[in-house]
Order: sequence, then structure tokens, then C-alpha cells
Amino acid sequence: MSKQPILKLRGVNLGGWLVLEKWMTPSLFEGLQAVDETSYCVELGARAQQTLTAHWQNFITIKDFAWLASIGINAVRIPIGHWIFGDDYPYHPAYGECRQPYVKGGIAILDQAFDWAEQYGLKVVLDLHAAPGCQNGFDNGGIVNVCDWPINPPYINYSLEVLERLAKRYQYNSALHAIEVLNEPRWDIATDLLKTYTQDAYQRIRKYCTAEKVAIVFHDGFRSFHEYEGFLTAPTFSNVVFDMHRYQCFTQEDLDLDIYGHINKSITDWKQEADDVITHSGRASYIGEWSLGLDLKTETLWQQAVFDYPIDTIDEFQKGLLYKSYATAQLLTFEKYLGWFFWSYKTETAPAWSFKDCVKNGWLPSRF
Repeated sequence: MSKQPILKLRGVNLGGWLVLEKWMTPSLFEGLQAVDETSYCVELGARAQQTLTAHWQNFITIKDFAWLASIGINAVRIPIGHWIFGDDYPYHPAYGECRQPYVKGGIAILDQAFDWAEQYGLKVVLDLHAAPGCQNGFDNGGIVNVCDWPINPPYINYSLEVLERLAKRYQYNSALHAIEVLNEPRWDIATDLLKTYTQDAYQRIRKYCTAEKVAIVFHDGFRSFHEYEGFLTAPTFSNVVFDMHRYQCFTQEDLDLDIYGHINKSITDWKQEADDVITHSGRASYIGEWSLGLDLKTETLWQQAVFDYPIDTIDEFQKGLLYKSYATAQLLTFEKYLGWFFWSYKTETAPAWSFKDCVKNGWLPSRF
């Protein structure tokens, strides 16, 4: 079998679609106490079937795939929950009396997404975004403030089963480019546990998907790539990709930066990191998530700088310069990697996190 040509990926995440995040689609959560997909389904009960099915059918459509292809985007990373195949997942106490709270039917939507990707020549990176018991305590892991995945072997085993079922289902689909074994496992999960899980996932996926056709991706778990040096490398293992997510809006150090500091970090610190990872990791790497998201304080800090005229707030031209410069600085660095994926394609109220809005506003290029 001929080896798959190396393909540079320029992509977007289809976040907030098959795994809910309240901040991305606040309209779905209006009037509810729910804060994540689990509590959403538990609170709504049977009513969740109708509301989520409508969301799946309307939030992302074939027109979105067509538009992405038309501007030169060549890949989508699709976050999914462990419940994608139905209700044979293990129970978690967050479900309460509802033994299988999650809405069924997501796998049909995923099948449709693969058809659309094939039709428009987009590659798909499947991403196990929410594992049983949650692997990080974030809303994107399905249950806020819970991280029971690493301490419950049935949760880990079911995650591996889902990955194997995904590999078997989509092994012959030409759009399948990679499978990511787990999104953002928390920083305090033992690295050895993550390595064992990732190696087991590799074997499960490789039962159906050859290295010539499908990459296997694992996230850094919020730790240095040095902790994975020599792990899953050639010649024993093939087509393994290291995934990192890079944001500048979650730590106090980043929140204290003005726009010049953010740009400098992108083209100095992150560029040096890219050089180190590419030189020393022994494998290809993606930036699986990044955005133009900045704390609003960034604009305030810029206003406090020296100006020849009174300034109370930045105007639209300056705002455009801010976001366009930040975008360009990040892209200059991320282009060093084998691929990158903007988070996310679409949000309801956060334009700096919405690829579609960023392109519309001129903050991101109109052609890739």
C-alpha cells in the first residue's frame, strides 16, 4: 500500500455541536440551571431529545462545510462525547435517577458530517472530547467540577471501546484523517496512566485504521512535551501526532499583558516552543485549539498606553488592528506545525472565538 502524502492541515473545530458548552450556545441553556451537557440532559429529561436534535440539525449544516472548503480550509476537528453510540455507557452519579440521560441520534449526525466532508474534500479529525466520568472537570468534558475518569477502570475501558468502534465504523471513509484519543486530560492525572491509555488506544484503533491512512493524536495533558520524549515514536509506532492547545486568556500572567505582550508571546515564546517541539519530540504536532479570545482588559491596557490624543475607548479600526495583528502573529508560528485548528467555527455571542465571525470582521484571512 502506498504511503499517504503528508498533508498540511488548516482547520477549524466544530465545537458546541455534538458536545455542548454553555458559553458557546447560551440560548440553549436559557432558563435552566444546567451548566454542561450532562446536567442539561438530566434537567430536561425527555424534552432534551427535541431541543438537541434541532440544535444538531441547524447549528452546523452542509452550507458550512461548503463555505469552509471554498475559502481554503481543508480540515475539521469534530469533538464528540462518549455517548455518541447510544446508551450502553457506564453510569455516573451525576446522572441521578436517570440511568442514561444523553440524547440518542448523534451518530447519525456524525455520519452525515463525514458525508459532507467527503463531498467537499475536507479531512476529519475525530476527537473524543468528553469521556465517561469526565477527564478534566471542564464543561467540555461533559461534567463540570468532576474528574472521575482516571480513577474508574470501567470509564477508561469504555473510552477505548468508543475509539475502537469509531475506527471500525469510519475506516473506509476517505475523509477520516485522524482520531484523537482524549481531549485535554487534566494536568494532575499521572503521565504514566495517560501513556498506558494512549498506547492501548493506538492498538485498538490500528485494528481497523492503518498508519498509511489514519493518524492517531494525543493531547499533551497540559504538561511539557519532554514528558513524552521517546513515547510512541518510530519505527515501532507510525503516524502519531502530538496535540497542543494554545490560548492567552486563562492565566493571570496572560491577563496582565497588553496587545503588544500577546503578540510578542506569540512570535517569540511560542515560536521558540515550536522550534523545540519540532526538533526534539520525534513526531509531528498539531495546534489542536487556538483562538483570538482575549480578556477585555487587553483593550483597556492598550488605552492606557501613550497617545497624542485623548482616548476613552478604542475605535473599530483599532479593534480590527488588535485582532488582526494577534491572529497574524499566531498564524506565523502555528504554520510551523503540521496542522492547526481554530476554536471554534461558530459561537452565538463570542466573536473572537468564532472563526466565521473573525473572517467576516476581517480579523482572519478570507482565503487560506
